[in-house]
Amino acid sequence: MATPTKLISAIPDEEYQRRLRRANSPRPDLWLKLDAVTDPEIPVVSIWDLGVLQDVEISDEDIVVTITPTYSGCPAMESIEQDIIKCLSTSGLKIRVRSRLAPAWSTSWISDDARQALKTYGIAPPSQAGEALCCPRCGSTELRTISEFGSTACKALFQCLSCHEPFDHFKPF
Repeated sequence: MATPTKLISAIPDEEYQRRLRRANSPRPDLWLKLDAVTDPEIPVVSIWDLGVLQDVEISDEDIVVTITPTYSGCPAMESIEQDIIKCLSTSGLKIRVRSRLAPAWSTSWISDDARQALKTYGIAPPSQAGEALCCPRCGSTELRTISEFGSTACKALFQCLSCHEPFDHFKPF
């Protein structure tokens, strides 16, 4: 008899649980609608792909959408909340948006599609283990830090020394 193999997840448990909540939802249509809600500071990335959308709970009277900010005090959260309410307003139910701070958001929750969208948009995605930071335009690793803070507090500002273009880098958390 073969010994069972224990599988080790390649993603953090919090991200695995988030994906399970979506996959097992009794209302996948609501999750699909919410795929249209983007981060107002990065309009090419949905709040799902960014890892901000955590859960959608449905009762007879209301829908509760749980989101986790990319960092405490993120100014985009108010806009995201309004966009969620607008997106689900045709449901006929009361919509509430709840912010959850624990576990804290992590850049490991960003999907591969979102990482590619960030790069195409001109933002260097957060570096993953063993991955060098490179210019999203030309791919060069010859860079200089301009500022620890870019267009928002969750990004740093760099300049590529090859193509000379400045770009934001989404800081890894």
